[in-house]
Amino acid sequence: MDIQGRVIMELPEEGGTSKAGNLWRRKGWVLETFGQYPRKVMFSAMNARIDQLHIEIGKVYTVSVDVESREFNGRWYTDVRAYAAVETAAPTPFGGEASYGAPAASAAPAAPAAQAPFQNPQQMQQPANPFDGGNETDDLPF
Repeated sequence: MDIQGRVIMELPEEGGTSKAGNLWRRKGWVLETFGQYPRKVMFSAMNARIDQLHIEIGKVYTVSVDVESREFNGRWYTDVRAYAAVETAAPTPFGGEASYGAPAASAAPAAPAAQAPFQNPQQMQQPANPFDGGNETDDLPF
């Protein structure tokens, strides 16, 4: 699964030793998605994957993640683990790409809007009145 957004926070690295005696470390980041209703998603990476990702705060990434849930003592916990992150440009509201909060570098002047088929309200056709009884093509039962 891929998630795209801006990294807004870097969480401190945690580490320790497993029961088997293996060293482990985990680091997390918070990504804010784009769209009408932005979401914040915390994802993490473990061990050598931390060094492979090269994630920086404030940059836009497409992060490939695995989502997994597990049960412990009757409660469910969900992990969002990143295995790849590619820096991308932030989407603009019109489908192009530009850096977040900055105008597009190659912004072309807006093309003139297409003219509407009716220039003034007098030229607009009035719909037939369904209550006048003169509409023979009306096949509605009421």
